[in-house]
Amino acid sequence: MLLQRIFASVLLLACAGLALMAWPYQAAFSYEPVGPRAFPLLMLGLMSAALLYMVFRPAPIKHSEDEPPLDRETLTKISICVVLLLVFAGLFEPLGFILSSMLIGIPMARLYGGRWLPSVVVTTLMAIGLYLLFDRLMDVPLPLGLLDVLEN
Repeated sequence: MLLQRIFASVLLLACAGLALMAWPYQAAFSYEPVGPRAFPLLMLGLMSAALLYMVFRPAPIKHSEDEPPLDRETLTKISICVVLLLVFAGLFEPLGFILSSMLIGIPMARLYGGRWLPSVVVTTLMAIGLYLLFDRLMDVPLPLGLLDVLEN
């Protein structure tokens, strides 16, 4: 119980620090009515509310049979996911959204038991579909990277 409260308190301090960093942010242009800092502040506020509950809740969280144990295999998967997300962040601009999503999505699907063909097909279709959704329908520009030659 004490470790859960310490963990929640440390994350709550991290949220406060990130909120202080996000508060003064002003973009040179804005294509949203609320501006670019609203989303991070909203997410940090929701996280902080949940963390406050974790710090002051009366009983510890009990693990049920449905939850996987926090063993070596689970921690390894979590570590690989974090590394894959860091690689995604690093390759997002140079490779573009579609290629970096495919490059990270396929190993992520395989990590959690996906077969090769469905992993490749679903990840490719999702990357292209999400690019079209954000870039074309929602007017949120995403980088094409190496596929920039395909743009009109």
